[in-house]
Amino acid sequence: MAESSGASVEAPSNARRLASPAVWAGYVACAAALAYALPHLWWGLGIPLAFPGDFSDAPTQPWMRVLAFWSMGAFSIFGALFALALVRPWGRIFPRWMLLVPAWVASVVLTAWELGYFYLQYFLAVGWVVPAPAFAAQDAHPAVWGFYWYGVFLVWGLSLGAAAWWSRRIRP
Repeated sequence: MAESSGASVEAPSNARRLASPAVWAGYVACAAALAYALPHLWWGLGIPLAFPGDFSDAPTQPWMRVLAFWSMGAFSIFGALFALALVRPWGRIFPRWMLLVPAWVASVVLTAWELGYFYLQYFLAVGWVVPAPAFAAQDAHPAVWGFYWYGVFLVWGLSLGAAAWWSRRIRP
């Protein structure tokens, strides 16, 4: 088979952009942010599904519920949109540094927060740390929710950092 024109055919730019590591990392960071936001929003509505601990201990006053749950949910939805701004064309309205600097800071903070939890669990398991009496039972038996939440922080932090890393020189 002979080539007819000798020119190579490039993939459409949209398909190439969707295949980039930055875009995938941005979408993963968005999904992790939403995985954190959604439970906070339904807890704010009074739905105890997957609440870590006893829901009767959750704030009951409406203003406390807004502060505790709705603000965290809203902030996380903002984080999801922020992750997309790194990799979507509409993110071009912001100067690049306004996206990259907060992305790096948030990546470090989220990842460090998660690592601190797992370091604490390790130190408790090997006996290097003794919890305060008020937290002894809770720390001795970490709930599955702790691994879920801190796993979300790890995925969110690493994927946000990866999105910032891969998109630092390109524009979405």
